[in-house]
Amino acid sequence: MIKLFVSGFPLDITEIELAKLIAPHGDIATLKIVRDKKTRICKGYAFVEMETKEGAEQACEALNGTPMLDRELTIKISEDKPVIAAQSKRFSNTSRTNQSNIRSNISQTSERPKRPRKHI
Repeated sequence: MIKLFVSGFPLDITEIELAKLIAPHGDIATLKIVRDKKTRICKGYAFVEMETKEGAEQACEALNGTPMLDRELTIKISEDKPVIAAQSKRFSNTSRTNQSNIRSNISQTSERPKRPRKHI
């Protein structure tokens, strides 16, 4: 599956309307319009996963730069970034004493100032 980044559409567009716009160019697997968590107002962009690379490329060529009301539609193929493992997983196989030694070595080499610890 190929993920597309879509922006520049009217903020009041629905998922169905956006799907109708993109579907003639290829099969859509998923479509997600990004909205504000509190107000549920559209943030102006969406992610669409297409079944095939050909469909994604065809949608980009056909729709990128298309005027919609007072805006211009932008469609790009989104590059997936590698996921970085969490720091806690890095220490999962070491003993507790080694963890504190490693953490103290890391804190000595970092350039951030240390925050005072809260004692309860």
